[in-house]
Amino acid sequence: MTTEWYSLLYWVIGGVAAVLAVLAAVVAARGRVIPGEHVFRASRWSRGNHVFPTQVAITPTNVVHYTPQWIGRREQSIHMAHVASVEVDTNLFFSNVVIETSGGSEPVRCHGHRKRDAIEMKRLINEFQTAYYRDKRV
Repeated sequence: MTTEWYSLLYWVIGGVAAVLAVLAAVVAARGRVIPGEHVFRASRWSRGNHVFPTQVAITPTNVVHYTPQWIGRREQSIHMAHVASVEVDTNLFFSNVVIETSGGSEPVRCHGHRKRDAIEMKRLINEFQTAYYRDKRV
């Protein structure tokens, strides 16, 4: 091979490396944890979470299901008064959490959380609902 071929090969390899670096930076930036005290992030090793893991933020007033995408994000928020039930399905490695609403809309389905995170999510929702309705009675 001549020097020109080696030069071309270096440019191609450098270009591919630059594109891969930009993709890795985008995936890292889009997959970072959203701000909040009680945020639970699904494992990248679980189904549907390899590139952009889904996250659930639980506050005293609502539950937010956040899924980043290549362009934009998908976010679903449920007020604590409209959470009808929380179902935790623990499997061998990961747990699935289903949060049903009282309004008839689609339930929030979260796959790939650690077992202790799924149980903590349910505990927090129950705790915040109890506090919400206790404050409403007064």
